[in-house]
Amino acid sequence: MNDRRNILVVEDERDLAELLVYNLNRAGYSVTVASTGRQGLEAVSVRTPDLILLDIMLPELSGTEVAGRIRANPATSHVPIIMLTAKSSEVDQVVGLAVGADDYVPKPFSVKVLLARIEAVLRRTSRGSGEPRLLTMAGVQLNLETHEAMVDGEPMKLTLTEFRLLSALLQANGRVLSRSSLMGRAMGPGVTVTERTIDVHVTAIRKKLNQHAGIIKTVRGVGYRATPEPETEPDGTPAGTV
Repeated sequence: MNDRRNILVVEDERDLAELLVYNLNRAGYSVTVASTGRQGLEAVSVRTPDLILLDIMLPELSGTEVAGRIRANPATSHVPIIMLTAKSSEVDQVVGLAVGADDYVPKPFSVKVLLARIEAVLRRTSRGSGEPRLLTMAGVQLNLETHEAMVDGEPMKLTLTEFRLLSALLQANGRVLSRSSLMGRAMGPGVTVTERTIDVHVTAIRKKLNQHAGIIKTVRGVGYRATPEPETEPDGTPAGTV
């Protein structure tokens, strides 16, 4: 890569950190390394990276705590995070994604696979030239150029993957998108995640939409769609939000 994007590696295993630095440099990235959770947060405050490789099991602060603080800070909430961990169960993946990770790579992993995942996540930060700049529905507005999201005129903190999922749904103009289609649009080609992963992201988006959560409808057995007028159940609650 010619633009030398900076990747922050937060990893306490020295040998693995050195391996990552070597291969990331070879791939054309500049690399910053931190070995504890606190050092990782300090590094982010000094220089906002283009992407963070974040181990979950860290000294001082866990990776999930670090991710949560990064997402809570408006200055860094947009930074893509890929979590690295020895834990590989679906429950652990859901926890990592729920705190704001954009992808999840269990150890041990192939360096080639990791580089491909990094490239896929970074590609998702680029806006296609044929896309409209603004997407609006009900009280929700997405700016595809600046990656800013607003709900009822207030900033909405979305992770990169959440932003891509919501923009895909809004651009579909009411059409149903399957979970596999949403995976491709939001996660990029070559990224394998479970359907449960998409459900976790959609649940997080709905919470952030507040009173407009009902614009995202669940089409059981198929996927999701977005429509401007929330449908309601007989008791008055939003339909399709379970």
